[in-house]
Amino acid sequence: MNTEKSRILIVDDEDAARYGMRKALGKSRYHLEEAENGRIALEKLVEFKPDVVLCDINMPEMNGLEFIGQVQKQERETGLLPLIIVLTAFGSEKIAVEAMKAGAYDYLSKPFEIEELRLVVNKALEKITLGRENVLLRQQLAGQNRGSIIGESPKILEVIKLIEKVAPTDITVLLTGESGTGKELAAKTIHSFSARTAGPFITMNCAAIPKDLVESELFGHEKGAYTGAINQRQGKFEIANGGTLFLDEIADMSIDTQAKILRILEEKSFTRLGGKKVLQTDVRLISATNKNLRKEIEEGRFREDLYYRIKVVEIQLPSLRERKTDIPILSNHFLHLYAEKHTKMIQGFESAAMQQLLDYEWPGNVRQFMHVLEQCVVLADKPLITTDLLPVELTKSPQSRISLSPGEVSFSNAKDLVIREFEWNMINQALKLSAGNVSKAAKLLEIKRQYLQQKIRIYQINPLDYKNITKPGDGNL
Repeated sequence: MNTEKSRILIVDDEDAARYGMRKALGKSRYHLEEAENGRIALEKLVEFKPDVVLCDINMPEMNGLEFIGQVQKQERETGLLPLIIVLTAFGSEKIAVEAMKAGAYDYLSKPFEIEELRLVVNKALEKITLGRENVLLRQQLAGQNRGSIIGESPKILEVIKLIEKVAPTDITVLLTGESGTGKELAAKTIHSFSARTAGPFITMNCAAIPKDLVESELFGHEKGAYTGAINQRQGKFEIANGGTLFLDEIADMSIDTQAKILRILEEKSFTRLGGKKVLQTDVRLISATNKNLRKEIEEGRFREDLYYRIKVVEIQLPSLRERKTDIPILSNHFLHLYAEKHTKMIQGFESAAMQQLLDYEWPGNVRQFMHVLEQCVVLADKPLITTDLLPVELTKSPQSRISLSPGEVSFSNAKDLVIREFEWNMINQALKLSAGNVSKAAKLLEIKRQYLQQKIRIYQINPLDYKNITKPGDGNL
């Protein structure tokens, strides 16, 4: 059965009539099913789930009008009912009108032309296809599609709920949380579901730009405004006009620049550096920081008036360790993303590897998590991600291993953890003794250089860290 074909149920008590419609429609184009009366047709609705029903009005046991009434009570999985085309005898237009009032889509008067039948059926199928697309669109909009924010934990659901509330408005939003928690992603999601979605989304990391160039980046400059300003340049506020400006790490901005930002938010106008012309701007500002702005205010590094202006609503992004129940969902998402990117056939995670992901505290949050997953995919040569592919920092916690006991972890997994810690320690000590020389370290360990290089990659050890060590220290092999 080809489930991609449209499904049509033919309901008529006359064998010849059903045969004629079946031949006219053709099995190659549609998946066809027949019923000799309304009662049998109702039974077939459940399993066959037709898109369109061709139904005769005059039938024994249950006539067409009664059948239509029963169909109206049965909801389809998509939330749509099949479209019913009633078949009436010539001159029975009054009955056909009653059928359409009862819920029929259209009618055909017998005898009808083959092309007339095909035309009415095709129109019905086009309508039901459009209806399904509309249902899908409504479902996506109702759920806001969540942008790319992934997770089902209470903390992340609360973030999504807040985003859904603030996105349609034009208020300023302050995103707080540790580095790597996804503040820029949250800002993009707010922009995507706002009235400004057709406008630009412009980002600027205030910590990544030298302080003497921040104002030029924000407001632009005229030619000759300062040494090196050889051309006129638009700033972020000008480029983002009609859209959203996301200022990341806003706490790293100087007090003087903060004052100018406040003035722009209040007056919605500014001038380029070295210029006199007042430019208007219509920008929604979303800010982010991983610092405690209250503390920054107390210590005189952040303006209190700007703080209240940029945080009409504050959304705190949870750390990954606060939403560990999302790790399996995130793991599968990034696994498929990176497997496609690197054309790898990866099916999932070994249970021990997944447990390591769950146990780790993730100081770098989702950003670190993404990098680890991509590394695993790149190094994997089997369908499952195994513990030996994980970076050593995920597995080298001696304190956690000391407390391992039967029932908490399997013997095999515990042994694997001990072996990994042993290998990591031995390799680091060998590199320390050889001042970072991989060939000498391999001789000390009595293993092949290529094998040591492979282990160095797996454990993400940098031999250069030991280049300047002249004395081996306390490490002994």
